[in-house]
This record gives sequence, structure tokens and C-alpha cells, in this order.
Amino acid sequence: MEQNNFSQGQNPEGKHKRRPRYSGTHPKKYSEKYKELQPEKYADTVSKVIQKGGTPAGMHISICVNEILEFLQIKPGQIGLDATLGYGGHTRKMLECLQGQGHIYGLDVDPIESAKTTERLRGLGFGEDILTVRLQNFADIDLAAADAGKFDFILADLGVSSMQIDNPERGFTYKSEGPLDLRMNPLKGKSAAERLQEVDREELEGMLVENSDEPYAAEITKVIMNWRRRGKKIETTTQLKEAVEEALRFLPEAEQKEAVKKSCARTFQALRIDVNNEFEVLYTFLEKLPTVLKPGGRVAILTFHSGEDRLVKKSFKHFFDIGEYQDYAREIIRPSAEECARNSRAKSTKMRWAIKA
Repeated sequence: MEQNNFSQGQNPEGKHKRRPRYSGTHPKKYSEKYKELQPEKYADTVSKVIQKGGTPAGMHISICVNEILEFLQIKPGQIGLDATLGYGGHTRKMLECLQGQGHIYGLDVDPIESAKTTERLRGLGFGEDILTVRLQNFADIDLAAADAGKFDFILADLGVSSMQIDNPERGFTYKSEGPLDLRMNPLKGKSAAERLQEVDREELEGMLVENSDEPYAAEITKVIMNWRRRGKKIETTTQLKEAVEEALRFLPEAEQKEAVKKSCARTFQALRIDVNNEFEVLYTFLEKLPTVLKPGGRVAILTFHSGEDRLVKKSFKHFFDIGEYQDYAREIIRPSAEECARNSRAKSTKMRWAIKA
């Protein structure tokens, strides 16, 4: 609502409302980046941010686009699925390959970003005749196939979108103060803050180890449990960061800053995977994949941490061994050095593919 008021130059009462001022020469807070949040009005500002290797607030820069399109070999008239719609960057490029013939289905569980992406793609001329967007978990690809029929190509980008990470209200990062939420769909399930109030010591430590290979899982768990016993809740991103900082105070002072940074990233990842049931969802998706692909159909998957990649690799090999896939990627495909230089969030990306028998 506030963004709309800025664009209109007035508040709901009709009085003039100044944009928020910020210290220094560049905005740091998400709410202050009004130019980046309105790319249709401030294209030059958005372009400058991208050229400097950054991701504009409220946007997401798609990764491995060329590698994905080269593998999928999309042809006009085909039927495809973007199982993780996100900002719609991959979807747009795939739609362009169809040249107005065929159809793409896009799935996403995030009601906030899904609505924005649908509006954006419709504005680019991709109507309901060629693009169908559904607020649906990608574990339910069989439901999409029940209506669409089997698919010629499927893409799943398992990364969290930049517009989710950058918005402090979503609670996806320790770098900004916000509610500790971490849900892809904030209208369903329990938030990360609620999970930390109910999880026991053994489950929390196991979560940190299994979901993110956290080396200081025991120390972080001990602090969180101690806080809970004293009635101190962890309800914000900053509070969770403070708990990690306390847990790592035993490290030499020179090592603490970098260690806290890495452990915070891993702890947030572990909680995000837990509250969104990401491994269970991915496992179900991988099990259903061969049943929704046409013979010769192609699937490409982007992963961003070792746990995801292990599941994808194991599934592709299993279904190849039993004859469901005619071929699959033995080696991962990574973004080019040039792409990683332009977009630092591409560095951890791994791409794997398979072709239906």
C-alpha cells in the first residue's frame, strides 16, 4: 500500500507524503528503494544496479537461462511446465521459444509473488491462451498433468527468489530485521518462530545437521534451548542472529565474524527447509516426474545446496537404472564465470537434467 502511495505522491487522506529519506548517497533499507521497486518507471536505476552485479529490490535475476534453453530444446506447439514460477524470468524465455504456439503451466505456492508475476507476464502479452498460472505446490505436478496432459519439458528452480530474500517482511535473511517467518506461503503452516518454540533439542540439532550441515549445531541448539527456558522467545531475524552470535563466542575473536555469517546462513536455510517441508516436497516431485513426461520429454532442475542435489542425482540415476529415463546428467552443469560475476547469487547453483525414455 505504501508503495502505491509513493507512486501517486499522496497518502490515503489525500495529503502530500514525502518519500522516506535515507542517510548517505544510496538507499539501504528495502522500503527506501522505491526506484528499484518500480522498474517500469525507473529502468535506468534498475539497469545500473544489475550492471554493478546486484539484484534490484523486488526483482529476481534468472540463473542458467542459456544452459536451460539449450538443453530443453523448446519448439513451437509444445506443452511445458515451470514447476517453480517465481519471478517468471525463466518462464518468459520459455514462452518466447514457443513463438505463440503451445502452452506453459506455471506453479507457485507464494500467493504474494505469484500474483505479481502473473500480472507482469500478462502485461508482456502472454495471455491465458498460452500461459496458465496456478497457486499450487510443485509436488502436485500430477494434478497439473491431469488437465494439461503429459509435458514436453519441465523446469524446476529450487532456489528462493531474490524478491523473497530481500523483503524483510518475509523473514528469509538474517541481514535485515523482520519477523522470523521463512514460509513460502505465509498464509499456511507454522512460521520459523513458532517452530523454534515447539521443537525439542534433539530435533533442532538434527534439523541443523541434516538440512544444512551446520558444524556448530550443538552449540546453537544449546543457546536456543537456554533462551527458551528463560522465557526469551526468538521471534525476529535479528534475535536468531543474536542467538547464533552467542553460541559462537567460544571461537577466537578473529574468526567469529565470518563464522557467524556462515552459521546464520546455514541456520536460516535449515529452518526454511523445515517449515516448508522442502525435502519431502522435492522427493514427491521427483517420484512423480517420470509419470508426467512424454516419451523424449526433458526436465531440468536447478539446486542450490548439497541436500537438494543429492536427492536429484539419486532420483535421476534410479529411474535411469529401471528404464524410465533414457539419459541423465552424470555431471552437474554450473553457471559460467561471467554469470557468477554478474550475479553473485548464481555461485552455488547446480543444474541436472534427465530425458524420459
